[in-house]
Amino acid sequence: MSTPSPWRHVAQAAAALAAGMGVGRFVYTPILPLMHAQAGLSAGAGANLATANYAGYLVGALAGILSPALIRSRTVLRGSLLVLTATLAAMPLTHSAVLWGALRLLAGVASALVFVVAVGSLLHHLREHPPHLPGWAFGGVGAGIALSGLLVLALRSVADWRAAWWSAAALTAVLACGSWRLRPEDAPAVQPSRRDTGPRTHRWFGALFVSYTLEGVGYIVAGTFLVAAIGQGSPGWVGSGAWVLVGLAAVPSSALWARLGHRFSRPGLLLAALVIQAAGIALPALAGTTAAALVSAFLFGATFLGVSTLALATGAHLRFPRSVALLTAGYSVGQILGPLAVAPLLHHGYHQALLLAALVVLAAAAAAAVLRIGFPHHMVVVRRTDPRRQRESTQDARPA
Repeated sequence: MSTPSPWRHVAQAAAALAAGMGVGRFVYTPILPLMHAQAGLSAGAGANLATANYAGYLVGALAGILSPALIRSRTVLRGSLLVLTATLAAMPLTHSAVLWGALRLLAGVASALVFVVAVGSLLHHLREHPPHLPGWAFGGVGAGIALSGLLVLALRSVADWRAAWWSAAALTAVLACGSWRLRPEDAPAVQPSRRDTGPRTHRWFGALFVSYTLEGVGYIVAGTFLVAAIGQGSPGWVGSGAWVLVGLAAVPSSALWARLGHRFSRPGLLLAALVIQAAGIALPALAGTTAAALVSAFLFGATFLGVSTLALATGAHLRFPRSVALLTAGYSVGQILGPLAVAPLLHHGYHQALLLAALVVLAAAAAAAVLRIGFPHHMVVVRRTDPRRQRESTQDARPA
């Protein structure tokens, strides 16, 4: 029997991530200004809806930690895609902020489960392939962002916020069909014994966890409010257009950062990506021009998926148990805290919120700098899979 093409697996995972993250989670960003203008949604209520979605995401990530079988279930993947589509389609059926919050909470759970299943599948089935292949699959998030942004931009002049949500649900359904046959991670053939301990990497994983959690706080503020912030001082098309640019910049970013990670130190690249992202987030608050808005969108799009790619790959290199689910959970906690932290600042517009987010991302960069200290680029892992002790050497990228 012939081996299936890895690109087919990449395409299916990209469709899953585009549905679960690019549209299911992030379509709220370009729809938010429409809901402010047409549905009477206040800035504070908008932040609460974002928080509900991120709380659901945390629940989904924790479910992956507590029940690893969920990550290996095709039924969970398919069910999550169906729930996500249904919650998007139901948003226009009510004007109740409570029901909107409940729908976004469910959407967050479904998004997290789609994410952990898809990422687990990529890291497992493409382990022996070049690192840029999973990177292109991560680019599905950017493709979903760009498609949903174009959808909302096209509907701005001919339809209202309800049509935007229904169109997003239809797009999610199409992408779900493309990912329907994605093969999740296989169940482990042999359970490791208690004596089968890998190298002690807790110190480095701790720094990575702190950095990625702080990134969750900072990036989500931009990911939620960037379009609304740009729209405050620019023509109406600029905000939605900037979000499309975020998606387009994100499509190749993971593959490019992954390729760089094959040549240079991942912790060093993580530090660079976080510093660049902080500059991009702060730019609209420091310069209110259209050019600044577009540069900000490009820098944000070029880094936020790259940070996830580098962080998850670093966790896998450290061989820390359930690293994907743990890092995703920390990221989720950060995303809950982000909107709550900036909510008091939203009475004065979005610029102060973006500046605070940029400072938090700089703190994430500082944690990444700590991660670089003595990082084990070369590790020796002792296994007891048979009566003889085997030594396996793993190598990260060469330190830059």
